[in-house]
Amino acid sequence: MRALWLWWALLLCSGAAHALDGVVTRVADGDTLWVRPAGGKPVKVRLQGIDAPERCQPWGEQARAALASRVLNREVQVRTRAYDDYRRAIAHVELNGEDVAAWMVREGHAWSYRYRRSRGPYAEQEQQARAARRGLFAQAAVEPRVFRKTHGPCESRP
Repeated sequence: MRALWLWWALLLCSGAAHALDGVVTRVADGDTLWVRPAGGKPVKVRLQGIDAPERCQPWGEQARAALASRVLNREVQVRTRAYDDYRRAIAHVELNGEDVAAWMVREGHAWSYRYRRSRGPYAEQEQQARAARRGLFAQAAVEPRVFRKTHGPCESRP
């Protein structure tokens, strides 16, 4: 296991992108899923560029269900960019040539991931969803990073 983690760390540090095609076997929440490449073990993937509600916060289950209905048991193309502290592949995921993360934001199930002063890669899709009051933008939704600071992670809640 340690050797595998070292390999993943070396891949991350090398800046090399890793591509794979596989079937989505599980959807944990609105931005995390598992992809099983042909003949391989499932890889945990975090959709790059978005932040979906936590499972225990308002719209969290709807976001998970939307992602599941879109990709579960379907073949996707994954281009890994990096790995996070939870050893998830941070990746661009496509379904039949469509950017899954862009779809999640456009349909109102996630925010474009903001970093410092950047509005994120899906700012335009988010603005469209807000204007149309789609999904979580139809209510006073709280971004997950703010929710976690206030309430802690879902696992620690009663």
